[in-house]
Amino acid sequence: MDRNSNWKLGELPLNVNVETTAVLKSLPSAHAALAELKGIASTIPNQNILINTLGLQEAKDSSAIENIITTHDDLYKSGLNFESFKSFEAKEVQNYISALKKGFGLIQRNGLITNSAILEIQEELEGNNAGFRKLPGTALKNASTGETIYTPPQDSNEIGRLMSNLEKFINDPSMSDYDPLVKMAIIHYQFESIHPFYDGNGRTGRIINILYLIKEKLQTLPILYLSSYITQNKSDYYRLLQQLRDDENWNEWLLYMIRGIERTSRETIELILQIKELMQDFKHRLRDNYKFYNQDLLNNLFKHPYTKIEFIVNDMGVSRLTAANYLNKLAEDGLLKKERIGAGNYYVNEPLFKLLSSRPHFQS
Repeated sequence: MDRNSNWKLGELPLNVNVETTAVLKSLPSAHAALAELKGIASTIPNQNILINTLGLQEAKDSSAIENIITTHDDLYKSGLNFESFKSFEAKEVQNYISALKKGFGLIQRNGLITNSAILEIQEELEGNNAGFRKLPGTALKNASTGETIYTPPQDSNEIGRLMSNLEKFINDPSMSDYDPLVKMAIIHYQFESIHPFYDGNGRTGRIINILYLIKEKLQTLPILYLSSYITQNKSDYYRLLQQLRDDENWNEWLLYMIRGIERTSRETIELILQIKELMQDFKHRLRDNYKFYNQDLLNNLFKHPYTKIEFIVNDMGVSRLTAANYLNKLAEDGLLKKERIGAGNYYVNEPLFKLLSSRPHFQS
């Protein structure tokens, strides 16, 4: 039985002060970590390297929360777009990347997170334009027992009203003077509780998290992802969300999210530093031994952990034959590993693949 059948989701702003002493004390170190991440990210010469590599990590972890499981190998193979390789799970994860990039483009253009943008993100994610829920019947159930844990708003007018209110709360600073990290956690709770879509609510909500940090100028790129942290602490995530609906325990939820921001920031800083170190090593080896070295080649090998001739043609403006010669020479010398799917060859940056597929995870 739904434990909160008499409970009704209200509009924002909240009518209680949730910035407790514990919450306020947790904020400075989280902000410091975010600022450090923003600075270190700006030192990577081609920002697409981070969006592509870290974006794929987030897409994989965010999809895993929804039990869409794929391997790094399948994920990178899927990105090659070979006809001979098809993976439903990897395609779903690739859709997440497209949705993330679409949202990033929209916020770069107008600096707002509107309902129109949220609808576009979800459409890209799910491949349909069903829009906000219009029909009743949606309920969140315990996967093991089938018990209804939470019933979100059912009436389409109420969903529309709550989403309009959320849109205003996201974009109008006069509605609340809470710290942006506190506001992000409130926005995430409110969006997941409205549950406005038939599918893709969790993933859309996690994309909104990073877009909100960009909107607030706490990040420049969409690279701070909480999904790894949430995946590792999944039971806490769902427990604390539900606890909020049951007894409005904001303190634990906010501390959980702020701790996640700090730890994920520090994990991402470490990963970027390792990518930079690896890039420097590749740069020296390429520059010292190959006349065809240039920065575009180096960027390609780090933007695409699995690359192919067409990617080199596009990035470097060379012919297919020249691109093939470059990649085959690097594979012969052991800098890349040459592999085959069907009739197509691809080339693996093995040190980068190992780095990305063996990331540490933090427990709450």
